[in-house]
Amino acid sequence: MSLRYRLTPLAFDDLYDIWLYIAKDGVDAANRVEAAIYDACARLSRNPYLGKKRKSRANKKEVRIWTVPRFPSYKLVYYPDTKPLLVVAVLHGRRDLDRILRKRTGK
Repeated sequence: MSLRYRLTPLAFDDLYDIWLYIAKDGVDAANRVEAAIYDACARLSRNPYLGKKRKSRANKKEVRIWTVPRFPSYKLVYYPDTKPLLVVAVLHGRRDLDRILRKRTGK
């Protein structure tokens, strides 16, 4: 079976940073959050229009934002029309989403 989603290198770095931060308090907790994020990516690959829509000004491409159901502090930012689904960011909700999206998607 082919992979139905892919994380960009920056999104993978986001996930690794999240894991490291949580692992300071407990590796098991970090593993649970990581697994939930991957599960959310798989779910989005099957239903890519679940997230909230945003338009990128730079390239007119639609990006969407989805909250990880089991850990709602975390957001996935992705392009719904790509095959495989392309996740461009995995972020904590307290981060400046607008600034990060401008840098990564041109919005």
